Amino acid sequence: MNNEPLAIPTMAEMAAQGREPEILFWVGCAGSFDERARKITRDICKILQHVGISYAVLGTEENCTGDPAKRAGNEFLFQMQAMMNIQVLDGYNIKKIVTGCPHCFNTIKNEYPGLGGNYEVIHHTQLIQQLIDAGKLKAENGESFKGKKITYHDPCYLGRGNGVYEAPRAALEILDTELVEMKRCKSNGLCCGAGGAQMFKEPEPGIRDINIERIADVIETKAQVVAAACPFCMTMLTDGVKNQDKEQEIKVLDIAEITVRANGL
Repeated sequence: MNNEPLAIPTMAEMAAQGREPEILFWVGCAGSFDERARKITRDICKILQHVGISYAVLGTEENCTGDPAKRAGNEFLFQMQAMMNIQVLDGYNIKKIVTGCPHCFNTIKNEYPGLGGNYEVIHHTQLIQQLIDAGKLKAENGESFKGKKITYHDPCYLGRGNGVYEAPRAALEILDTELVEMKRCKSNGLCCGAGGAQMFKEPEPGIRDINIERIADVIETKAQVVAAACPFCMTMLTDGVKNQDKEQEIKVLDIAEITVRANGL
């Protein structure tokens, strides 16, 4: 593994030098504060650094996109948060944004334009696919996934919400592994149970929690790795694996983490 230190510039630092990055990495709340998601954030930065893309983060100037507030019904708070972010983004003349979270991706891409914020927004799995297509990521010199079965869980806001199905799978298909689909996948995928601000409340009465139902789908594939592409899904899938005492048999890894391991970054 490459232990080269990560030098992650902020937009303020770049602006002070009279420079503009090629891409802004929108880290998101989970990617900033959740211990598990922070590992994914670092791996996305490793990928950007490895391929030589000029990028920056907003740092303390980044606010929540407003997605949880909007899904929970607080439109006023959402618009306040969104307008603050748009003001910052436009102040730095941001044109292109990559996100590590499908919720941030969906909100900035589809809901900010209605408030005057227009940007090219891509999810990190789309960036990884583009880098694979350009020959900049080759799944060489790193950890081998040969002989392993991997299944991929479609995040709602990436899959059904925005039709991004092939990019994450393309990142897995270059591995020397077997990609097995769950019976509920792509447009028929099952929610992990966290979206729509459900992450922040107790589950409602029912037969079983959604993430336990989803892990049953994973177990059915006999996969040793379940690939995720969303910090909310990561939490729910990990909790589901723990609930079923399958931590030794099933690893939950983000597409960015798998990419970094396969490329020895």
